[in-house]
Formats: sequence, C-alpha cells, structure tokens
Amino acid sequence: MARRARRILPGYGLTLGLTWFYLGLLVIIPLSSLFLKTFTMSWDQFWGTVASARALAAYRLTFGASLAAALINAVFGLLVAWVLVRYRFPGKALVDALVDLPFALPTAVAGLTLTALYSSNGWYGRYLEAAGIQVAFTSLGVAVALTFIGLPFVVRTVQPVLEDIDADVEEAAATLGATPWETFTRVIFPSILPALLSGFTLALARALGEYGSVVFISGNMPMRTEIAPLLIITQLEQYDYAGATAIAVVMLTASFALLLAVNLLQRWSRRRLEARPS
Repeated sequence: MARRARRILPGYGLTLGLTWFYLGLLVIIPLSSLFLKTFTMSWDQFWGTVASARALAAYRLTFGASLAAALINAVFGLLVAWVLVRYRFPGKALVDALVDLPFALPTAVAGLTLTALYSSNGWYGRYLEAAGIQVAFTSLGVAVALTFIGLPFVVRTVQPVLEDIDADVEEAAATLGATPWETFTRVIFPSILPALLSGFTLALARALGEYGSVVFISGNMPMRTEIAPLLIITQLEQYDYAGATAIAVVMLTASFALLLAVNLLQRWSRRRLEARPS
C-alpha cells in the first residue's frame, strides 16, 4: 500500500478554500464591484466615455510613457544588476539598498523631489532648459517619473538569475575562443532573457497604475500631460462615478493582461532553467 506524501500544511480542501476566500475578499469582490458599477451605463455611454478624445489622449500618454520607461529600465536595470552581481566595490551594499528605495519611498515624495529637480530653477532643470529640453510639466517628465518607480522591478528580477550563472561558463566560452560580446549574446543573455522580460513586464504594469509620482511633474494638462489615473480622479471629483469606473475598467483589463503575461513568462523561465544542463 503506497504511503501518502506528507504535507507541510494539512488539508488540501481547507487551504484551497481559505485561499479562495482570502482572494475573494480582497481582490475578486472589490474588482467585481467596479465592473458592476460600469454596467449601470449603456453601451453608448460606456463607449463615449472610454473612447472620448480626452480619454484616448490619456491612454496614449499613459501607455506610451510606461512603455518607454520600461524599455529604459530593461537596459539600465540589466546593467545595474550586472554590476551588483559581478563586481565588488566600496559602497556596494549602499548601492544595493538604493535600488529598493523607489519601493519604500512614498510616491508623492518622489513626485515632489523629481519636480523640484527638473523644474526651470531645479538642479537638473536649469541646465536642461538652457539646452532647450523641458522635462517638468511635459510628457518627458511623466516618463522620467515612471522610470524612477520601475527600476527595482527589473534589477530584482534579473539579479538572482545572474547570481545562479556560474562564472565557469564564461571561462569555458573564452577557452573555446568566444569573444566577450559572443559570450554575453550567446551564453549569458539567453539565460537571463526570461527574467528580463518578466522584469520589463512588471515595470510596465507598475507604471500603468502609477499616480503619486506623476501628478506633480506632469502638470496635469488635459489632452497634453494628463495620465489615465488622473483622469479617473477628475471624473470622481465631478461626481461622474460611472465614467470613472469605465476608464478604470479599461486600465484594469490592460493591467490584468500584463500580469497574466508575467505569470506565463515566469513559468517559461522556470522550465528553461530546469531543462538547462547542470
């Protein structure tokens, strides 16, 4: 008679039931209420709200700036992770801790700080505006804020994968005549690509929902520098609750699709790592 495998947490039915109850209480029911509120609108009212010129301008800025910020973080986040894993230098622990600062810093504080830095009389802004580049109160400022808050997602996703890659692999490639560029592109990069894609998608999803760090530096000008989360707040201030939930449903659907992609990428990453010869 086969022995049953011991489980750390007893009771499959109990733990699964508690999981569904917890997720339902905190996630499913609140988000379902969002859709139910939207159903009070007719289809014409819903489409007129989510496809209005102001909403489309907000979507373009939100998704465009979020995509640009995630791409920048994919490049420079990989560089930061590489430096933290492959080199020893004075102050490394401090640099490692600074990466997590956007996680812990209140987003409103980040927004105030970035606005002060990039305004016309700020430390960076005065020189950039002298060169003809205005950052504060433009779409470029929105991208800067979203880049700031998205950096940790790429670094913390790529860093453990880089740590798992044995330096002997690079030495073996060099022994076989591979140049450093060939070693990176053909040995290192394929191994970290799934994690890099996961970090990129997480940074993009985080940027789509960001509000606090953007609201100050964007200037909030309709049709120009107004992001979708701010448009939702504006609708609420005008007591248009159904209109606010309609725009929120669009953003929620996009965010859920991205997070689903993250889960699929992480599963693919695990399978690649498990299949890699030791």
